Amino acid sequence: MNTELMEALEVLEKEKNISKESLLEAIEQSLLQACKNHFGKADNVKVVINSETGDFHVTADKEVVEEVEDPVMQISLADAQAYDSRYELGDIVPVEIKSKEFGRIATQNAKNVILQKIREEERKVLYDQYFEKEHDVVTGIVQRYSGKNVSINLGKVDATLTENEQVKGEVFKPTERIKLYVLEVKNTPKGPKVLVSRTHPELVKRLFEAEVTEVRDGIVEIKSIAREAGSRTKMAVWSNDPDVDAVGACVGMNGSRVNAVVDELRGEKIDIITWDENPALLIENALSPAKVISVMADPDEKTAKVIVPDYQLSLAIGKEGQNARLAARLTGFKIDIKSETQAREEGDFDYFEEEEDYSDEEYEELPEEEAFEYSEDAEDEESFAYEDQPAEEEGESI
Repeated sequence: MNTELMEALEVLEKEKNISKESLLEAIEQSLLQACKNHFGKADNVKVVINSETGDFHVTADKEVVEEVEDPVMQISLADAQAYDSRYELGDIVPVEIKSKEFGRIATQNAKNVILQKIREEERKVLYDQYFEKEHDVVTGIVQRYSGKNVSINLGKVDATLTENEQVKGEVFKPTERIKLYVLEVKNTPKGPKVLVSRTHPELVKRLFEAEVTEVRDGIVEIKSIAREAGSRTKMAVWSNDPDVDAVGACVGMNGSRVNAVVDELRGEKIDIITWDENPALLIENALSPAKVISVMADPDEKTAKVIVPDYQLSLAIGKEGQNARLAARLTGFKIDIKSETQAREEGDFDYFEEEEDYSDEEYEELPEEEAFEYSEDAEDEESFAYEDQPAEEEGESI
């Protein structure tokens, strides 16, 4: 038994997570390469390795001839009968090759073949390991800035956080631990290349899956997410269990669960609303915390007209139109928001039931299921229509 070889294979298998079979295959290829370098060709060479003991044998099949013209491929009858007297002309004789007889160059080339195979297998193992984490969240350690990109160490490989995938205003310090969303894992000759993001909406979803047991178990389902990274996220959730409050489960006791996600996102505000199959109710929830009087939605055209009290218009639109913009992305509808006065003047309010005269304080007291976080006030506007489109001039993250 080749004890030293087997011990070396076991160490490599444990440290680099490379299978013993792959290493034995590399040794086989190296022996064939050594034979080719030593003899000039190895078409008739066979290598047999015992995977249990590590013992190996290298043989060359040679044809028995009267006069040897090619000593690599042929053997004389006398030499063949020295192995076995039953050999005759035309027979094939397996002649064992002693690897110790190989020259220095052949041995060095064989060593290089083994090392190359180990490197290839190591890269393949790393690629498979991180490919499984594609579209998932990983924790990385900030290494350094490379221009405007950030190099993040994920353990055995380094990932690249490009400028486009960074949240505007976020600054990282070396050795800082951060959560990242794995966008893509590419297999390159130098090893796996991992691209990560801090702006992707799925990052929020994965963070809630980690924090909220009900989401992880499938009891609470995250139906839709709209995000402007670094500023605000709107998330629509739905409970598959009537006894479980979807919004409450995501918020947690005293906001513990949502606060954990907010802290990881460095203070980004999160609105959690209840998903509804009725588009009108969904749009009403999505515009929270603004109070909505009427929603007229067209599911076929994906458009909706929303009427809000006069003094709620700025809240419905949000600062720089953010609340309405996120609501449009969340629902997939083009939303046209008008104040009650303007709707009456334009005749859009064909059917209106006089509501009870609420005070400002009563309007602001919204039910918990409508939204967890509150939007900032915006500048007053008479009317606002928004379709889910990226804002080019303001450079908003999508």
